[in-house]
Amino acid sequence: MARIKGGAATRAQWLLTGCVSALLACTGGAIMIVQAAGAAGLGKAELISWFTSAYVAGGFLNILLTLRYKIPFAGAHSITATAFLGTAAVGMSYPQLAGAFVMSGLLLMLLGLSGWFGKFLALLPKPLIDALLAGLLLTYVAAMVPASVELPIAGLLAGAGYFFGPRLIKSLPPALWALLLGGVGVWLQNGLPDLPSTTYIAPFIVVPVFSWDGLLSLAFPLALLILTNDLAVASTSLRSHDFRPPVNRMITGSGVASVVAGMFGGSSANVGGLMSALCSSPESGAHGERYKAALVSSLIVVGFGAAAWKVVDVIGALPEAFVVILTGFSLLGLFIRGIKNAFVDKELRIPAFITFVIAVLHVHVLGIATPVWALLGGLAAMWMIKKMRTRAHIHTK
Repeated sequence: MARIKGGAATRAQWLLTGCVSALLACTGGAIMIVQAAGAAGLGKAELISWFTSAYVAGGFLNILLTLRYKIPFAGAHSITATAFLGTAAVGMSYPQLAGAFVMSGLLLMLLGLSGWFGKFLALLPKPLIDALLAGLLLTYVAAMVPASVELPIAGLLAGAGYFFGPRLIKSLPPALWALLLGGVGVWLQNGLPDLPSTTYIAPFIVVPVFSWDGLLSLAFPLALLILTNDLAVASTSLRSHDFRPPVNRMITGSGVASVVAGMFGGSSANVGGLMSALCSSPESGAHGERYKAALVSSLIVVGFGAAAWKVVDVIGALPEAFVVILTGFSLLGLFIRGIKNAFVDKELRIPAFITFVIAVLHVHVLGIATPVWALLGGLAAMWMIKKMRTRAHIHTK
């Protein structure tokens, strides 16, 4: 009898964790895609193709990896990479975006097959990457303030949910609490939105346009963000929970899935960092059962992507200010973590600050996007400081 109760408890744990993981992947990620597609001036059919391909390809990738290795891989697409596209994709056509998405997938494949991942990350100090991410996300976080003024009840309840909700039920992440209580605030202030009647729209193949501009301005930063903020986080968290993930195959698989998604206009399809961390944690039950939480998460993600033609209408029916509030709270944790990690190393504080400032200013010169300039600025500052210290050391002698 004790075994039955224990098994039932474990089953409840991985079911709940899988559902929470899927909600985390679907809520903030969906809003990010809608915003990025809107910033790029894409139409509804293009948005749905992007949405469907990212979630379906990402969901199937994680299902295959989980079944193959019995390790809890979960996720869909990179939320941080999609957040970056909210500013970087402006002015680019859909074929140009698709070309950049495919190239970022090919870069991931190359790194995974060659085993260069560790060497690649060693070239870029982690504090600079964290400073870049924090700088890119500040725009979204700051936008919550005027949006909350426009929708005060939703803003207050979303904030209360984010900061105090996890104290009630720890298994639900802060961003999900913000969504739930913020939604109550919208209902109290504006009532239920009217949903338009829609017909099914299928994803379609996009003929990609490849360019040096797309490679430098989008593909490289996208691959970098996916590697550092998703794949590296997933690998680290899985190892910390006593799993041994095949890192190179995980990177290669994410590259293949991203190429497939990119052919349909999807920005990425990869193993998710936060979702894998959640599904591999003790909250998912017994160690040998945790992969089931990832399967539940990924199955929901696939279904969510298949329903994109309806989901985008639901998001579109929400007040724009509420979407901005949810976006900010979805990224607030990443922003805070990026700020903390960026300035931990005293030796790199000035280069990290320069990287952060350039990212905040969204510098875009000579057709090269902000992340490239931000990292170049930080690396140049590192080089100059090193030269100055070397000269000072020589003069001291």
